[in-house]
Amino acid sequence: MGDNGTTQGSRMQKDIAIPRRPWYYLWQIVRFQPWLYLGLLVFETLFFGVFPQITGLLIREIFDTLSGSDGAGLNVYTLVALLLATAAGKAFAIFADVWVYSRFRWSVAALLRNNLFSYILKRPGAQAVPDSPGEAISRFRGDVDEVAFYLAESLIVVGFGFFAVVAVVIMFQTDSLITLVVMVPLILIILVTNLATKAVQKYRDASRKTAGQVTGFIGELFGAAQAVQIATAEGRVIGRFEEINQARKATAVKDRLFGELLRTIFHNAGNLGTGIVLLMAGQKMSTGEFTVGDFAIFAYYLGHTVDFVGLVGEHLAWIKQVGVSLGRLFHLLEGAPPETLVQHHPVYLDERIPAIPFIPKGPEHRLEILEGRNLCYHYADSGRGITGVDISIPKGSFVVVTGAVGSGKTTLLRALLGLLPLQGGTISWNHQVVAHPDIFLVPPRTAYTPQVPMLFSESVRDNILMGVPASQVDLVRAIRDAVLESDLAQWDAGLETMLGSKGVKLSGGQRQRTAVARMFVREAELLVFDDISSALDVETEAALWERVFEQQGATCLVVSHRRQALSRADQIIVLRDGKVAAQGKLDHLLATSTDMQRMWQGSRTEAVIEPGP
Repeated sequence: MGDNGTTQGSRMQKDIAIPRRPWYYLWQIVRFQPWLYLGLLVFETLFFGVFPQITGLLIREIFDTLSGSDGAGLNVYTLVALLLATAAGKAFAIFADVWVYSRFRWSVAALLRNNLFSYILKRPGAQAVPDSPGEAISRFRGDVDEVAFYLAESLIVVGFGFFAVVAVVIMFQTDSLITLVVMVPLILIILVTNLATKAVQKYRDASRKTAGQVTGFIGELFGAAQAVQIATAEGRVIGRFEEINQARKATAVKDRLFGELLRTIFHNAGNLGTGIVLLMAGQKMSTGEFTVGDFAIFAYYLGHTVDFVGLVGEHLAWIKQVGVSLGRLFHLLEGAPPETLVQHHPVYLDERIPAIPFIPKGPEHRLEILEGRNLCYHYADSGRGITGVDISIPKGSFVVVTGAVGSGKTTLLRALLGLLPLQGGTISWNHQVVAHPDIFLVPPRTAYTPQVPMLFSESVRDNILMGVPASQVDLVRAIRDAVLESDLAQWDAGLETMLGSKGVKLSGGQRQRTAVARMFVREAELLVFDDISSALDVETEAALWERVFEQQGATCLVVSHRRQALSRADQIIVLRDGKVAAQGKLDHLLATSTDMQRMWQGSRTEAVIEPGP
């Protein structure tokens, strides 16, 4: 668990309210690819507005021609030919529309996800996820898709709107009374929708949250499978999973049921309108005031017009849901300007993604001394952390930080490297103050292996290289220095062995040494180890430190309580309650520091291999 003094559960927050109306942010997204959006507008209007309107007018003419209700004009064969030509034009429009629609929708989704992920990685320690990882995944997936889907679908309303306006004009010219009567149910639909928007927002928000809880639980379960087995807690875990899944089911059913209820109201209004037309038009058709073609076009128009009104109602409710999704996405930004979410930059749907630049170590990366002065950081929920810590790491030195559990060892390392935002103190590299350590103290200046390394469900090779070109580094040496070569020889696929989720196929020691190889392959000036020996046996740890010391001019900052590390240290910093309790070489501390004496006695069963000359 480390000594970070916080948990995912304690960082749960409510989704923030968006500072502007959703339309503002949607418009910023539209401006990302305006020509693509304009093309989508054209093809949506053609497919849903223009060609259906032409089809309706031709159907009226065909019916009137066949019934003899119309005067001299085009014959039925010409009208059928025009109808087929219209169908062909509509087919072309739909193919073009699908291409533009898909490209626009996935471009928007890629932009939003890229902006979110980029911001998260720029945060100190990449810890900008305020809730559980599963909840963040739910937002990355469901809420981004909600926004992108809405924008792509929104122009259908324009196409149907064009059709509806022309339809109402023609129906009114044909029979104003019938038109006014059939429009009453449509007006009622809009009123019902406006009254229902708050309920829609509530049900959708609850559905999103419970879906995130399920996803988060599954993610945590994969990471704690071994602990569950050891505790024989499978039954309780399954019971808890069923419990949160039932909650998700209940909210999802309410969300879906309410949405389907609104859609049922929208679409049945068309049937009501058709019935009204039948009742009112029957008498007029017998007197010739209303032709068969007029009835056909009224029936045709009503369906599409009701669809338009239904779409308007759905989009009025949908924009509320989009507002909920935007608020959930802004929550991931943790205080950054909301405009961060909609910043414009290139996305790559068809083009090859640019290669990550490799930065070889040069003179500008050379370390003479890394210093931290009066370093302070305290966790908001517990108040624990470090206070007024000074540390100095000259080139070629082996510095060990030690102390009891919760004394602030990991916090010191993370604050020094910029993985936690300093609340006080300064960091300097070669006597020059570092303003942004999280950006500056990265390979090839520093490399870091945490206490619990993060491995991915990729091959051993990819987990070690992590984007570094194999031709630019000495992969074989990194594996050897990490004491991983004998393990690698036993794996059937060697470097191509797939590690599974979080490296689940490896033992704890193998996971740590794989992460150490990842650090070594970057050939950084400063190597930072956070208690990596906790999962290593004494012989493996001794071999690891021997190989570290074989590296010319290696500089190391190590968190450890093990004798193997303490006996080699040029300098030991003993922490107690986040402050430096003692500092110096081992012999001096064993003579003067009770903390050091207790730790040394606590590790007395370890065999110590003394460093060479």
